[in-house]
Formats: sequence, C-alpha cells, structure tokens
Amino acid sequence: MSKNIFVAGHAGMVGSAIIRQLEKDPSNNILTATRGELDLLNQQAVNDYFAQHDIDEVYLAAAKVGGIHANNEFPAEFIYENLMIEANIIHAAHQNDVQKLLFLGSSCIYPKLAEQPMQENALQTGVLESTNEPYAIAKIAGIKLCESYNRQYGRDYRSVMPTNLYGENDNFHPANSHVIPALLRRFHEAKINNSPVVMAWGSGQPMREFLHVNDMAEASIFVMNLDDAIYQKETQPMLSHINVGTGVDCTIRELVETVAKVVGFKGKIEFDASKPDGTPRKLMDVSRLERLGWKAKTNLEDGLKMTYDWFLLHQNNFRK
Repeated sequence: MSKNIFVAGHAGMVGSAIIRQLEKDPSNNILTATRGELDLLNQQAVNDYFAQHDIDEVYLAAAKVGGIHANNEFPAEFIYENLMIEANIIHAAHQNDVQKLLFLGSSCIYPKLAEQPMQENALQTGVLESTNEPYAIAKIAGIKLCESYNRQYGRDYRSVMPTNLYGENDNFHPANSHVIPALLRRFHEAKINNSPVVMAWGSGQPMREFLHVNDMAEASIFVMNLDDAIYQKETQPMLSHINVGTGVDCTIRELVETVAKVVGFKGKIEFDASKPDGTPRKLMDVSRLERLGWKAKTNLEDGLKMTYDWFLLHQNNFRK
C-alpha cells in the first residue's frame, strides 16, 4: 500500500538522507517543497499545503541550524524560526488528520553538565549550554508539542535526538561548518598545497560521538515504523524521545588523525592547546534504541571515506 510522505527540510543533510532511504521502497510517494514553494514560517501557507495534499506521514527535518558563532550572533532567529517551523508543521499535521509524524531534534537538549553517557531522562534536569540555549529550548518545545498532541488527541508523533551528524550534503563552508567537514576541507587543502603542518584547535583530549547521516536516516525510518505497542512499552508519554547515536566516542585527536589518514595528508599535525576545548565529553546513551532493535552500522573511518568522496565530487560548490 502506497504512502504519501512529506519530508520537511528535504534539501538539508538529514532530510536528503531520509529521502534516499525512503526511495528504496517504490510504494513511498515522497512530497517535498522548496523554500520558494512553501514558507514554513507562514502558518497559513503550511496549513494550505497540508490541506491540498493527502499526507500520511511527516518527517520534520527542517530547522534553522548553525555553529556556535551563528547561535551566539543570532539567538532571536534561532529560537523564533525553529519554534515557528515545528509549531506550524505539527499543528497543521493534526488539523489535517495526519496520524504519524517524526520530529528530529538535537543532543543539545540535554543539560550542559549532564551525566555521561546522556540518557533520555536527563532532559530538563539542569542548565543548558548557554551558547545554543535558544536552539535547544526550541527543540525541547518540539518534543513537548509532539507529546501534547499525543496525550490530548491520540496522535502518534514521535521524536528522535541525534548525536553529532556528518556525511553527504554536509556544510563545508570555510567559516561556519562543523568539526568533521571543517577538518576534511582543511586537510584536503593542506594536501593539495603540500603544507607541511596542519594546526588543530585545542588539546585533542575532549571526546565526541559522531553518526553518519545515512545511519540517522535509517534510524528515523525505523522509529517511525515501529509497532505502536513496542514503542509505547519502551517510552513514556512525557518522556517519549529516543536518542540516536553510535554509543561509541573518540578523542578529537583520534578524529583528527583519522581524517588525515582518509584524506591522505602526509604532513605533521600539531594541536594548539591555547584554543578552547569545550565540554570534556558528549556521548549519547543509545540503550533505549538498541532495546527497540536498531544499532548504527557505519564506523567512523568508513563514514569519513564516504563523506570525503562526496566532497571531492562536489568541491567546486564550496569555493570561497
């Protein structure tokens, strides 16, 4: 039986990966809309879109995202736009009798000093990281929107919280990309320019977890399609979100050295310990998802190779 599936945020790294995964099933009819076709900040436009399309499921991957600098410089945009996007889509889904929806959040919902690895029940137990608090508050609100429509109207709106993501369609901009695309580009340019040394920020000691976006897409579809009885047995009405990660982390030094190996950089790597390290460790507890029956498949080196291959094919799009 065919399903009409609306993927909000289809052009982004996660949304495009979800579409690649959904396209493996020919019975899925995938609906998308560009920003020019649908302004997700416009409640009436979103309502009209849902009214005009017979939608069975929604993957809510649309969001305003950015690094520490962007979050610090534009906190009003980050909280306003993310609140509006999720509120408009979730309410329109309910108003148009869409029973199934998956909301994609972020690991930044957890307190700055959350016990490691971070369990789902750490939500709202402490102070958030100040640099991305507006974004985190919006994502927490998205979880609570889903739970509220479930409780009041019997909807089946679920939430997944990914760890640090990377992969095809990532942002490789030299000024505002995240750590993996930034490192891949830096080591690639160093290799091309025969640079003898690449400098990495910090001591290299902090530990981070990274999940390839293809695994994230697969996990999202897995959670969306979980039998309701199995899902409800593992979750709670007011604590329904599910962490998505590998459950394995590495030091930044290990990450840097693996990137250098994948790119083929033969020079020297130095760490600038005068630069900030950030949080010592950020690791997701993924035992809930594993009990439900899903586990990440892509190891870091293989994922980096796939991402670097994609960068090489598209690098002309990332020229300064």
